[in-house]
Amino acid sequence: MDLQGKIKMIDETKTFGNNGFRKRELVITTEEQYPQHILIEFVQDKTDLLNSYQVGQNVKVSINIRGREWVNPQGETKYFNSITGWRIENIDQSANSAGMPPMPPVDAFEPASNLNEEDHDDLPF
Repeated sequence: MDLQGKIKMIDETKTFGNNGFRKRELVITTEEQYPQHILIEFVQDKTDLLNSYQVGQNVKVSINIRGREWVNPQGETKYFNSITGWRIENIDQSANSAGMPPMPPVDAFEPASNLNEEDHDDLPF
């Protein structure tokens, strides 16, 4: 699954426990009617994927959704979800690397003023 948005925050890599478990958090803000701030965790060797990214970049992040069950000391069962990233791409560069020029805004063109509907063209429709 993929999520797209603008990078709001990139945290530093944190190391936990004796085994050296590494985790780094990224927050992206989706660009939709009701923007969402989504926290995505990158773990172990995937933490290095964030090194070349900065706040404000538009990105596409490939994620996995994880869920786990935990029983607390009182015997109550709790459920937790996490979103784990495993790939990140800069959206702005992906359009240019495909050889496609950026699209100009619609208002960059003047409307045709001398349009004659009677002129014949060779279009098949």
